[in-house]
Amino acid sequence: MSATTTFTVRPATLRDAKSITELHNASVCEAFKSATPNAPVPVAALEKPQSYWREAIEYAEPQVQVAIDGDTIVGFVGFDRSRDKGTPQTMGEIWHIYVAASHIGQGAGLALWDAAREGLMEEGCTHATVWIAIANDRALRFHELAGFKREPSSAKTVPIGTARVEEIRLKRALS
Repeated sequence: MSATTTFTVRPATLRDAKSITELHNASVCEAFKSATPNAPVPVAALEKPQSYWREAIEYAEPQVQVAIDGDTIVGFVGFDRSRDKGTPQTMGEIWHIYVAASHIGQGAGLALWDAAREGLMEEGCTHATVWIAIANDRALRFHELAGFKREPSSAKTVPIGTARVEEIRLKRALS
């Protein structure tokens, strides 16, 4: 994975919450349409309102960082310890990672992943996981190129509104 553009990545501020919400909703709609082309995007898929992002930024649960192109937010990552039951304290998780469609393939995702990896390592994590819809080929390819490996036994069906999405967990060492 090589970046073609250099992006500034910084911790999100409360002023960023609106842009993050808009980017999240647009990205979720795009990902949902590609994963389930014949189903309408359920409202439940867009249930993270601006207040969710303001709270995440304020309390760092998850830690949120943004990728900037000029003065525009073009991507963000949310990361923290794993939310999966039974995982050790050294297991981190990428809760969210999204890049604006206009900036996919330009290195913003890699810059965000690098920032998340460094942040998780600073928190004492030695490994990281991420849950991806099995039908989201682009996200699976990105994470596999970043060194994540699929855990086939983790596959599960997640209801999102009236739709059902198959997800799989990917994992990698952080060092």
